[in-house]
Amino acid sequence: RLSSKSMLVGLIGRSWAMVFISGGYRVKIYDNQPGYAARAIQEVRKQLEDLQEECMLRGDRSASEQLTLLSSHNDLCQALEGAFFVQECVFEEIEAKRSVFQVVESHVGEGVILSSSTSCLLPSNIFSQVQNRKRCIISHPVNPPYYVRLVELVPHPETLAGVMDTTHALMTAVGQAPVRLKKEIDGFALNRVQYAIIAESWRLVKDGVISVKDIDLVMSEGLGMRYAFIGPMETMHLNAPEGLEDYLQRYREGMKRVLNTFGPVPEFSGEAAERINKEMCELIPADQQHLSARRERRDQLLMGLAKLKK
Repeated sequence: RLSSKSMLVGLIGRSWAMVFISGGYRVKIYDNQPGYAARAIQEVRKQLEDLQEECMLRGDRSASEQLTLLSSHNDLCQALEGAFFVQECVFEEIEAKRSVFQVVESHVGEGVILSSSTSCLLPSNIFSQVQNRKRCIISHPVNPPYYVRLVELVPHPETLAGVMDTTHALMTAVGQAPVRLKKEIDGFALNRVQYAIIAESWRLVKDGVISVKDIDLVMSEGLGMRYAFIGPMETMHLNAPEGLEDYLQRYREGMKRVLNTFGPVPEFSGEAAERINKEMCELIPADQQHLSARRERRDQLLMGLAKLKK
C-alpha cells in the first residue's frame, strides 16, 4: 500500500498520519508554518516508539518501518505530488478551510479526493469555492483517532458515490470504522447524539436532580459500559425477549412520556454554567497538571479498551 496521501498537520493531522502509515500508505505532511511539519514527525516518532513499547502499535510494521513512510514538506506542491487522497486538518474556521481547498485544488488532478477533518462545518459550506465538488467529502475522526476508530463520512450534495466508496474502503483498510451519512446535516451524527446527551445531563445538574460527579457515573458505569460494544438500536433489540418490535410495544409510551418532560436547549452560560464549572473543577482542577494527567489517563484507558475490542 505505497500509494501516497497528503496532509495538513496539527494534532489531528499527526494522528491521521499515524493511522495511515500503520496501514502501509506513504504520507506527506505539510504545514504553512516553516519547521512545523518536521517537528510533527519527531512527535509521531516518540508516540510510535511508546506505542511499540506497550505492544499497542497498529499495523504489521515496526515503528521504524512505519516512519520510513512518513515525510515532511514546507512546499505544498511537493507535498501534493503523487497523492490520491488529501486530508485537511486546519482549525475550525470556514474561510481558512475554503482557502486551503482552493489552493490544493489548483495543484492536484481531477481524480484526487479532497477530504476535510471538520467536526461541525457542512460540506456544502466548506467546499463552496471548489470547482469540482464531486470529489469532496468530510472524514470526521473522533479524538484521539488512533484509539477511537470511528470516522464519519459526510458527502457534499454533489459527491460521487465512488468517492464515498473509495474513502470508506481506505478508512477500513487502515483499521478505522467508517460510517456513511447519506446526506449532510448540521452536527453530523456523532455530535447530534453527543449534544443530546450533554444537554440532558446539563439540565439534570442545573435543576438539582443529580451532581456533576454522579451524572458522569451514569455514563461511565452505566450506559457507557454497553455503548462501548453495542449501540442504542441493538441495545433496544436485546433488551426485550423478542427484539426491537417487542421493546417498542413495551416501552414506547414510557419513552414518549419521559421525552416530553425534557426542557429547552440550555444556554450553557450564566449562573448555571458558573456553578457547574465550579463543581467540575472541585473534582478535577482546571490547571494543566491535573488536566494533562486526566487526559493521559483517558488515553491509557482508551488504549486498553481498543486492545480489548480487538
